[in-house]
Amino acid sequence: MAASEDGYLPVMEDDFEQLSTDELRDRAVEHAKRHWDVRFFWRLLKLIPAAEAVSGRTEVSEASVAQASGFLYEALAEESDPGVQEALRPVYIDYLREHVN
Repeated sequence: MAASEDGYLPVMEDDFEQLSTDELRDRAVEHAKRHWDVRFFWRLLKLIPAAEAVSGRTEVSEASVAQASGFLYEALAEESDPGVQEALRPVYIDYLREHVN
């Protein structure tokens, strides 16, 4: 059986349960990176604090929220291209209208 473009041997959908969590994570992250699936990474960022709380690490889950928002803020602050910032302007307005007041 030939390996796929990411170097992994193909797995039938029903066989995913047989893979280790590390293998599942590696495959999912690699696939998302190859396909520029930002939604997947955003979903992980949103779920990590809850997963940490479920695993009994509540103090870490609060820190994760702060850390994730800090990473995003840094990324946005580093993007100093006025054209990019103007393109994001409607997103900021929509979000604030939806969540503030």
